[in-house]
Amino acid sequence: MTNIAIHDELLHQVIQLSGLTDKKMAINNALAEYIDNRKKQNLINMFGTVEYYDDYDPKQARKGDITYEDDC
Repeated sequence: MTNIAIHDELLHQVIQLSGLTDKKMAINNALAEYIDNRKKQNLINMFGTVEYYDDYDPKQARKGDITYEDDC
């Protein structure tokens, strides 16, 4: 168990918005939602950063008949 000081107004808003009446459940729910949102944002931030080959053919790749210069 961890004891922490939580801003009363923030906790009240979390309880009100979540519909949960138990403080522990409300805090755990808020933390889980925060984590999910950060993970989603990290994925969004990755948009456009993945390099790909214009001539990539997934069928050929599955057969193992395709190699690229960057392959080890």
